Amino acid sequence: MIDADTPSHDPAAGSAIQPDLLARAISVTDLYTIGIGPSSSHTVGPMRAGRSFARAVLERGGTPVSVCCRLFGSLALTGRGHATDRAVILGLAGWAPDAIDPDRIPALLATIAADAALRLGGGPTVPFDAGRDLVFDRETFHPGHPNTLLLTCRFDDGFVLERHYHSIGGGVVIAADAVVAPANLVQPYPFDSGAALLAHAGDSGLGIAGVVAANETVWRAPDETSAFLDAVRAAMSACIERGCAAAGILPGGLGVRRRAGAISRSLPPHGAGNDPQSPFEWVSLWALAVNEENAAGGRVVTAPTNGAAGVLPAVLRYYEVFTPGATAEGARIFLLTAAAIGFLYKKRASISAAEMGCQGEVGVACSMAAAALCAVLGGSPAQIENAAEIGMEHNLGLTCDPIGGLVQVPCIERNTMGAVKAINAAYLALRGDGQHIVSLDAVIETMRQTGDDMRSKYKETSLGGLAAIVAHLPVNFVEC
Repeated sequence: MIDADTPSHDPAAGSAIQPDLLARAISVTDLYTIGIGPSSSHTVGPMRAGRSFARAVLERGGTPVSVCCRLFGSLALTGRGHATDRAVILGLAGWAPDAIDPDRIPALLATIAADAALRLGGGPTVPFDAGRDLVFDRETFHPGHPNTLLLTCRFDDGFVLERHYHSIGGGVVIAADAVVAPANLVQPYPFDSGAALLAHAGDSGLGIAGVVAANETVWRAPDETSAFLDAVRAAMSACIERGCAAAGILPGGLGVRRRAGAISRSLPPHGAGNDPQSPFEWVSLWALAVNEENAAGGRVVTAPTNGAAGVLPAVLRYYEVFTPGATAEGARIFLLTAAAIGFLYKKRASISAAEMGCQGEVGVACSMAAAALCAVLGGSPAQIENAAEIGMEHNLGLTCDPIGGLVQVPCIERNTMGAVKAINAAYLALRGDGQHIVSLDAVIETMRQTGDDMRSKYKETSLGGLAAIVAHLPVNFVEC
């Protein structure tokens, strides 16, 4: 694969994506998706883009004779560490992130490399040489979004099909020229602000989780939504268990050791003794386990992103293990409440670290988890909104500076911090009456403006912060 020169400019921080692309109704099935690591925006999104493009080629008809991809901006700068190149190739071959077996990926890629060809969308065979046909353009930042890729296919009749895709966070991709038509549905309680959400929750008497559940009925029956939430919860739990059972060195070259397995064996059983620190050690372990799985390219739930995938599972497990009377319905309320908060960040700002820094990933996950825990512990809508605000307020300005472009350092440990902070935020809110000076809407707007003001080198480019400092230190420093 080709590397262009490192950019000599600092591109504008703000995104040019049109607001109406994100103003539509969002479902819990959009926010929570089951895919593979290590990144929702750099792995899951590009795989979906490749698959979408392959379908477009097949729909056009004719005989494709070549296909190539150019990665821009953040996708180019940290694409190798985030497995963007491999994701695009697999997507072009027709694979979807929620269907592919992570254990099969090395063999699939080896076959494509050996054949110097791939079956486009599982159909016609097209020559493909990654060194020639997949370009890392590290100098160009597309004006539409920092995470942009261009896919091109040439046909034997001379026709050329080109399509730009933006990977806007959480595994969501949109074509650059997409025109989003208004959805032919009317939610009973539409909201695009925290104020509107609180008004619906109070006026309807349903609470925040109930408002979201009612809105989901425009897509599917209530029992289907419950089944989906149960599947998400099960996938989160399975990821924790896999992470706690695994050992070894994470891929990527930094030599980062997986720690969750050893820690899980060293901790006393839940509730053993009277050590007040035990719950927080377990919460940190659970977040660590998920994000080590993510870094290894395993199966994770995007919640709301892969880089922040450990926060919600860890706090949900805290509720299930350490809260007397925890129920399956409580877990659903947890996920529905978290989704309501996630919707607001997607609509009013962004969950893309390439736009917002890590405040848009771990910060948002912390805010979602704080609200969710507050809800299942009996918080009022006002207290839940307060918990979400606290969770973000103390993550404002958090940069995304992954060492080596890998979702490992500081990303894995950062999830443990986000989970513990979410629990603290929930209890702080529960001790109050819901009244507070800074509203959730205000803190979301502050996050958005902070992200716009943040220099691009601190937004998933690995050109600044820890990534730049540690690059000059001995390798064994990052192994510790």
